Amino acid sequence: MMLLPCPYCGPRDVTEFTYGGDDGTVRPGDPQAVSDARWVSYVYIRDNPRGPHDELWQHSAGCRRWIRVRRDTLTHQVLSSAPAAQPVQP
Repeated sequence: MMLLPCPYCGPRDVTEFTYGGDDGTVRPGDPQAVSDARWVSYVYIRDNPRGPHDELWQHSAGCRRWIRVRRDTLTHQVLSSAPAAQPVQP
């Protein structure tokens, strides 16, 4: 079991959350002006980092708010969390 510390509700089981993706992924601007190759890259191509990584999660079975989580992808240890509008502290 992995607990994610929701800044609004406190620690909750990961099953209450929906993974939102890499915190550093930026959606392309104008969809009509972006090539198909760029869309494929945005939707499917992801880094697979080893170690601390910032992610977005939605507390879908709780407060329904988005949060940022810094998690070690090797050990699954959650290092910190913050509301989505704030940066995650190291």
